[in-house]
Amino acid sequence: MATQRSPEGRPNPLITKLEKYATLSDDDRDAIVEASRNTREIDANRDIISEGDRPDHVHLMLDGWAARYKIVPDGARQITAYLIPGDFCDLHVTILKRMDHGIFALTPATVAYIPHETMRRLTASRPELTRALWWATLVDEGVLRSWIVNLGRRDAYQRIAHLMCEMHVRMKNVGLVEDDTFSLPLTQEEIADTMGLTAVHVNRMLRRLRDEGLIEIGGQKLTILDLGGLQRASGFDPSYLHAEGKT
Repeated sequence: MATQRSPEGRPNPLITKLEKYATLSDDDRDAIVEASRNTREIDANRDIISEGDRPDHVHLMLDGWAARYKIVPDGARQITAYLIPGDFCDLHVTILKRMDHGIFALTPATVAYIPHETMRRLTASRPELTRALWWATLVDEGVLRSWIVNLGRRDAYQRIAHLMCEMHVRMKNVGLVEDDTFSLPLTQEEIADTMGLTAVHVNRMLRRLRDEGLIEIGGQKLTILDLGGLQRASGFDPSYLHAEGKT
């Protein structure tokens, strides 16, 4: 039986994530570990994959953070998703074949390169694993819808508070939260590019959240001091993350 850990010795985050929803067999877990063995280290601020690329591998985050992004004609950047350990960067390209956006590493990252044929074999022969991967894809779509609501209907304070609540749930689902503290390796400029704000406005909102005793932030870490208060401040409802457990 293969170890159910990443090549670096950490628990495989995809297994941790999927088992919040599905009951995987030992054979399913071993297949995930085996598929994740080809890894590469990506420096921070480097593309994992670029818009227009036609990749022959699916990319799975094992360690570090990454972000989806688009560059608009005037050169401005819009970040459209954060990717953390256990997230696929581009599962859809096994069907669509071409990237319509870029993905860059926010931090030094370890990424598994899984051939398309391996993914096809996994999903053709393992129904419970395939169902779990569909669940993960639907959660990604739920996150995207929530981000659209964030940009369209919440003010700057609510947007940032909502993001913190979301990342708390997502990081907790892969075992990366301890005492309501987790890594949040985002600059104010990156948060601004996510929220459609200026870095100055982001700074003001972070200071307000600190002054209200809801968070502590610094050293690329976030501690939520009052989770209920932060959820109320942002109108956060975690149901779109479908993290209620196995069915």
